[in-house]
Amino acid sequence: MKASYVKPFLVATLVVLADQIIKIWVKTNMGPNEEIHFLGDRGMLRFIENNGMAFGMELGGELGKLALTLFRIVAVVAIGFGLVHLIKHKYHRGLIMNVALILAGALGNIIDCVFYGKIFGYEKWFHGKVVDMFYFPLIRGHYPDWSSIWAGKEFEFFSPIFNLADAAISVGVIMILIFQKRYFKHEEPEPVSTNSEVVEE
Repeated sequence: MKASYVKPFLVATLVVLADQIIKIWVKTNMGPNEEIHFLGDRGMLRFIENNGMAFGMELGGELGKLALTLFRIVAVVAIGFGLVHLIKHKYHRGLIMNVALILAGALGNIIDCVFYGKIFGYEKWFHGKVVDMFYFPLIRGHYPDWSSIWAGKEFEFFSPIFNLADAAISVGVIMILIFQKRYFKHEEPEPVSTNSEVVEE
């Protein structure tokens, strides 16, 4: 394998490995909704599983679950080919590394969906649940009384519970959006030089 391919795929592999190590540890050492606090009430591990998308969102039903898993597999294959294309055509290294993060995150969650149900004995192949654990409720409070719809209700930011794979996808996408002008910089073609001489009359 050429050197230009090694670094992005190595990064993707390490992210997937780290993601799976964390998930398996949480799955085998914590009970559902059990919490381990490491930043007081503002940062913790909370073990949950979801049937669907990133950050705890779900797409319900057995058919919906299977469709989402198959879609993820197709998406990962497409992202993988896209990454190879970017490397082959020598796109910006930052773009390549961020696409590698997106690939790693998507693959990390696919492993849960495809294998976890069967490995841990609660579902069949392709129907596993995604393990989430990182929870950072940075701001907590209540909506003001003048808020007619949410008056008095609890407010929390940031409420989603996510995993390392979700974080890798988010970082990759956000970095591409922030630096898109640099990554997709349009280079003007060099003027074509001619050897013809201008003959003056």
